Parts: sequence; structure tokens; C-alpha cells
Amino acid sequence: MKYVLMFIETESHAKELEAMSAEERETAYGAVGRWFADHADKITHQAYLAPAHTATTVRLDLGEPVVIDGRFADGGEVVSGYAEVDVADMEEALLMAKSWPACPIVEIRPVS
Repeated sequence: MKYVLMFIETESHAKELEAMSAEERETAYGAVGRWFADHADKITHQAYLAPAHTATTVRLDLGEPVVIDGRFADGGEVVSGYAEVDVADMEEALLMAKSWPACPIVEIRPVS
């Protein structure tokens, strides 16, 4: 089964990253690299998204389409990246998500 794991960054996590020394940040990014390497046989596609301030949103629920510079909602959480995985079942996807070493939230959705 295919699932998408969406890695969701919080404001507090972003602040923690900013406060880290270059060495600490390199160690954190190294853990992410190892996670991707450890699961490479299950990951069919992955990407890191540009920061939320680079987003452009098109609202289609206001009558005419409205283009907005920025993300769709002003909240403390943003999707910072994703990985599409091909695993046996949700249990295996959950095991992968539980071992994610970075952003504090991982949302899992089946790919239909």
C-alpha cells in the first residue's frame, strides 16, 4: 500500500533549529539523512518543501479565484516535506513515522 508521510514543523521546532549551533544542526540533519537511508527500500519519492513564506495560494471558495501570496492559513504548523512510501500496511507506515527524527508531527495519508 502507498502512503504519504507529511512532515509537519511547528514554530517551537523551528526556533529550536535556529538556536542550534552549526554542529548541532548538522547532527540533526544527519539523523534525517540516516532515516531516509534506513528506509530507502520503501520510499518511492520524497521532497523537502521551500519555506511557507514562498507559497502562493489560490482560493476557489470565494466566488472568483483569488491568488494570495503566502500559505493558506496562519498557524503555527506547516508541512515542510513529505515522503511517499510503499509498505505492507498502515502498521508499517506507523512504524516508519514513529522513528522520524525531525519535525514533531507526521501525518500519514493513504494514496488512492
